[in-house]
Amino acid sequence: MKAIRRFTVRPVLPGPLADLTDLARNLRWSWHHDTRELFRSVDPDGWRAVGDDPVRLLGTVPADRLAALAEDEDFLRRLAAAADDLREYRTGPRWYQHRKEEGAELPDAVAYFSPEFGIAAALPQYSGGLGILAGDHLKAASDLGVPLIGVGLLYRHGYFRQSLSRDGWQQEHYPVLDPNELPLTLLREADGAPARIALALPGGRALAAHVWQAQVGRVPLLMLDSDVEENAPGERDVTDRLYGGGSEHRLLQEMLLGIGGVRAVRAYCRLTGHRAPEVFHTNEGHAGFLGLERIRELVEAGSASGAGCGFDAALESVRAGTLFTTHTPVPAGIDRFDRELVAHHFGDDGELPGVDAERVLRLGMETYPGGEPNLFNMAVMGLRLAQRANGVSTLHGSVSREMFAGLWPGFDPDEVPITSVTNGVHAPTWVAPEVVALGARTIGARRTEDALSVGSSRRWDAVADIPDADVWELRTALRTRLVAEVRGRLAESWRQRGAADAELGWIDSVLSPSVLTIGFARRVPSYKRLTLMLRDRDRLMELLLHPERPVQIVVAGKAHPADDGGKRLIQELVRFADDPRVRHRIVFLPDYGMRMAQQLYPGCDVWLNNPLRPLEACGTSGMKAALNGCLNLSVRDGWWDEWFEPDFGWAIPTAEGHALDEDRRDELEANALYDLIERRIAPRFYDRGEEGLPGRWIEMVRRTLAALGPKVLAGRMVREYVERLYAPAALAHRALDPASARELALWKERVRTVWPYVAVDHVEAVAAGDGRGAAELGATLALRVRVALGALGPDDVEVQAVAGRVDEADAIAEGRPFPLKPTGGPDLEGRWLYEGPLALDRTGPYGYTVRVLPAHRLLASGTDLGLAALPTEATGEGAGVLMR
Repeated sequence: MKAIRRFTVRPVLPGPLADLTDLARNLRWSWHHDTRELFRSVDPDGWRAVGDDPVRLLGTVPADRLAALAEDEDFLRRLAAAADDLREYRTGPRWYQHRKEEGAELPDAVAYFSPEFGIAAALPQYSGGLGILAGDHLKAASDLGVPLIGVGLLYRHGYFRQSLSRDGWQQEHYPVLDPNELPLTLLREADGAPARIALALPGGRALAAHVWQAQVGRVPLLMLDSDVEENAPGERDVTDRLYGGGSEHRLLQEMLLGIGGVRAVRAYCRLTGHRAPEVFHTNEGHAGFLGLERIRELVEAGSASGAGCGFDAALESVRAGTLFTTHTPVPAGIDRFDRELVAHHFGDDGELPGVDAERVLRLGMETYPGGEPNLFNMAVMGLRLAQRANGVSTLHGSVSREMFAGLWPGFDPDEVPITSVTNGVHAPTWVAPEVVALGARTIGARRTEDALSVGSSRRWDAVADIPDADVWELRTALRTRLVAEVRGRLAESWRQRGAADAELGWIDSVLSPSVLTIGFARRVPSYKRLTLMLRDRDRLMELLLHPERPVQIVVAGKAHPADDGGKRLIQELVRFADDPRVRHRIVFLPDYGMRMAQQLYPGCDVWLNNPLRPLEACGTSGMKAALNGCLNLSVRDGWWDEWFEPDFGWAIPTAEGHALDEDRRDELEANALYDLIERRIAPRFYDRGEEGLPGRWIEMVRRTLAALGPKVLAGRMVREYVERLYAPAALAHRALDPASARELALWKERVRTVWPYVAVDHVEAVAAGDGRGAAELGATLALRVRVALGALGPDDVEVQAVAGRVDEADAIAEGRPFPLKPTGGPDLEGRWLYEGPLALDRTGPYGYTVRVLPAHRLLASGTDLGLAALPTEATGEGAGVLMR
């Protein structure tokens, strides 16, 4: 007989154990070793059975065991120490507070929106790298004391659990998640009623949501849940699954995340006294609607006060305090909706009543060359609603500037205002306890914790003092632990595939603790090329079965439920791994997630990544592996393009840029992969010295930890966000009071109206000094430029010369701007004369041009409006000069 409802009856903790509840409800336990060990000691067998989840653990501990612990003085001492440590961690000053004491102008608070968060396996609200990155961002912000508020959705089915059919086809399972069994608390009003967020839907309907709070160290994470009784069945299911459903379902999820998320933040701040965010950070375009809600707030506040803040002025204020981070290098990875669907949900019959739906549509429509004019693009809206934007690696920043260049038609891609902050990973989450213990023995436990959280290079340099034997003993222990983990998971997978225990005796010989181990685990879209290693199966078999230098490979990954192509790739690899000839050397483990990843990264010797360059935005799995002494073997894409050195691993050569079809490119790059493993990687791993140690390999491990380790930390990443993006955004937001916002909005409208009449009429240049016109290094050109400004004046524009090296087509590369100054008033024809020097500070092919840009004291940059007036063919010397 099956129960119609499931719930957990929790024991009442004895008074001396009350702090266990606070420790379990704060997700800091997921990266704090001492707290985890405390819970493990409550019930070691039960801890393993609940998957290292203290909330579930406390629901299963027998009352007599709790009573015994309440009398155990040693346990109570450890409990008090853990509770005191958490209180000090949550309230004591950290890096952010020290920076403010030093006089840094930093935001009072930052709201960080993401469609998914990978905090811990106990809170399965993530699908892959985007969510894990968001979780690491929150954890690092907590470690640094950054006053962040996370905002997401609570998916009642999470993403999905993965298993395999007998023939290797991916199967999806969606277990129901009960928030009461998760490390969450319901946000409540002062009278105890659940705080309620509501969105207006067409036809007079409403979408209501409750707000659940996860505590991530010092950082609250607010998660909206539409599975509430007052909703109709369709609305209850809005937050059913991560990345599930059709277009309208996804649109409603993203409206709830963005619009509802802002309302949840306001409710949280009202109820808790938390400082209101000055900066809003949109992690990918899914939360882009948050800007519309903030515009609505300002318009309504202006109407109520009589200040008259209109839509355009509110837009300027919102943009000033908004940051947009893009994570995709391909247009296909962006959510796009039909314009009619979006229009249906806004205006007087939906959200933002009183605002013409066309105003909303203009923010996201692809109204630029190469765009689809009937599609509403969430990333485009994110960029138009944010004054600052970034990609997630240096290469991805460059790719993003190319991809979105149509939004700034007057500028070359390298001038598009999208910068980059390279991702990082939260070391305390991903570094194996054995690695931490070795560091503690070398430099001390507290200094090791500080190095992992903050990233002091000086402390990472201490790795150089660890003896070779200790490094190799650690690597062997981690590999041995992985072998045991793989065998256990593989046996369970085969049982799910229908195998009897009598068929599984061979699993005891799968993998070896002494064999070079390569790991590959990630989502399975086609561009990540899960099956590139299978390109030449005979050659792969030779590598796996080499009599002296064998290789073993551990593979894991999930395909999106709707991606049959990705499922076929998994099936292809599983069928190869099922071959009795090689199944002891290559395995596929289903249900890849955080708990599995925390075993894979430390246990592998080499981490493989072979995407189609440049389609990997960052690729942080290799960072996590590196922090455990695993060497990277990767295409130079994402972060590896930026920080690759031969000391850290190997770069797979690519055929990018050649006129090759995809099949031929895969063939060439697969052969390069085989060559690296066969000729360089395996020989170095098995090259043993007199003491039986692979000295050159160990030195690469040491260099990876000492030199690469500090770079890949999420602490470094969050500090960059604070100093380069959050702080400037907060200052810009403070500068735009209602009067300034109205001024800027009116000025922009005027500039856009009259800009067609702005032109560069004439350009001439003479060499300063003797006037002979010699283009020699160190010489200076005197530029004279006449420009027509129409109804604008010199205070509205900046006239620049842009100079730099030129290619054979006279295109300027890495041009530097040189401002020109107006001399006198306009002539009889209304043209203004600008002059200035141009120093010839480099040799070789050189050129310049002239342009006019809008200029205003409140603009973030001259590119803000995407407007630039350039010379025409008839403009005197407008093409500039070339120098050899």
